[in-house]
Amino acid sequence: MLAVHLESGRVVLRAQALPRVPRGFARIRLLAAGICSTDLELQRGYYGFSGTPGHEFVGEVTDASDKTWIGKRVVGEINLACGDCDWCRRGLGRHCPTRTVLGIVKHPGAFREFLTLPVRNLHEVPKTISTEHAVFIEPVAAACEILDQVKIPKGERVAVLGDGKLGLLVSQVLQAHGAQVHLFGRHREKMRLVEPTGVTTEIAPKKLPGAAWPLVVDATGSSAGLQAAVSMCIPRGTVIMKSTVHGLVSIDTAPAIVNEITLVGSRCGRFEAAIPLLSSGKVNVGSMISEEFPLDCAPQAFARAAKKGVLKVLLRPPG
Repeated sequence: MLAVHLESGRVVLRAQALPRVPRGFARIRLLAAGICSTDLELQRGYYGFSGTPGHEFVGEVTDASDKTWIGKRVVGEINLACGDCDWCRRGLGRHCPTRTVLGIVKHPGAFREFLTLPVRNLHEVPKTISTEHAVFIEPVAAACEILDQVKIPKGERVAVLGDGKLGLLVSQVLQAHGAQVHLFGRHREKMRLVEPTGVTTEIAPKKLPGAAWPLVVDATGSSAGLQAAVSMCIPRGTVIMKSTVHGLVSIDTAPAIVNEITLVGSRCGRFEAAIPLLSSGKVNVGSMISEEFPLDCAPQAFARAAKKGVLKVLLRPPG
C-alpha cells in the first residue's frame, strides 16, 4: 500500500506492507482524510515527529476482530488508551499516560491507504453525513470539548480569536449551543462562511478590545494569540487555549494573575457530541473544503494546505 511519510520537514511517499490486525483492532481502507494545522506543525518539527501523520479521516472497515464492523463507514477517536489505568477507569482515556495517538504519537496515522485502530475507538458514520463532511467529525469534536470543560450559559458573550479551520468550527459550535459569538480574524472571505449561523465577525483591529469578554478562545495558531486572549478577558474570566504551536510561547503572566483569569487547555473531544451537529447541518463544513488531492500527490497537498487563506485540503486514495 501507499503511505505518506514526514521526516525533517519533507513529505515523501513510501510503499508499505498492509498493516496487520491485532486482537481488538480493525483495518480500515481510507476514503478521505484532512490535512489540519497540527499536521503542518508536525512537518515543522512539533513533537519531534517522524512517520505517517493524519488523524482526521473517514474510511471503510475491511477486517476486524469483531466481524460486525466489516463494511461499515467509520471515523475513529485518535487516542489509543490502555483501558486499565486510573485515568481510563475514570473515562479519561484521552489522558492515559501510556496512550499512543493516531498520526501524532507512536501510532501511524491516516495518510495511507489502510490504517488500524482499536474497534472501541470507532464510530459508524450515519448516512446523513457525506464522506467529505465526515472528515470534520474529529475537529468538530475538538470544538465541542469546550462545552464539556466550561459551563457556557445561553446568551453568554464569547470572543474567538482566529479565522482558521478550528476558529471557524469553534465559532459555529458555540453559536449553535446558544452563545453570542464574536469572531476576530484577518480574512473577510473566510469569516463570511460562518456569518449565516449568526456569528458576528470582525477584522481584528491592531488594538484589540481590552478586558471586554467573559470567555475568550485562542484559535490563532500563533504564539501571540494567548497574550491577546488574556488581554481581552475580563477579571475572573476564562481563556480557552486551542492553539498548538511548535516552540515555546512567551507570555506576561501578570495580567492573568492580577485579573485572576482561568486558563483552560483544550484538545480532543467526544465524537458523540460532534456527529449530531454535522448530521443536523448546524455546523457548515462543506464551504471549508478548499481542494482535494490523491494520496500520491501528498507533497503538493501539504504545500497547498500551508498557503495563507487555504482552509481544509483533503487527501483521497490514489487512482
